[in-house]
Amino acid sequence: MSAQRNIHHFETKRHSVLSTKRYLRRQILFIVYGLLFLSFSLFIGMLGYHLTADLNWVDSLYNSSMILTGMGPIANLQTDEAKYFASFYALYSGIAFLSTIGVIFAPLVHRLLHLLNVEEESSSN
Repeated sequence: MSAQRNIHHFETKRHSVLSTKRYLRRQILFIVYGLLFLSFSLFIGMLGYHLTADLNWVDSLYNSSMILTGMGPIANLQTDEAKYFASFYALYSGIAFLSTIGVIFAPLVHRLLHLLNVEEESSSN
């Protein structure tokens, strides 16, 4: 694989396995992407709970993080507006959290599958 190849692009089975240094750079980059997306998602929840449920920022953070990780709501919501927000945020959170886990683990899974494919090809020759 050429040294000019973008670290965001996964190598195909025709390419050699990425060096450990480049793999670790890729893995760290994808972890950063995942954490940025989780932070953005957490901020959406905090803002929504703060504005619709009149929760203070700490309670908004607590409630948002519990919903985002699938633990469930903490605050007792009084208004319909807050309940609508909580419903849509919970649906969004389920997808966002699982997608983030996929992004974080993608380089590792790709590397393992790539290594298995390289070993399989070399043993069949």
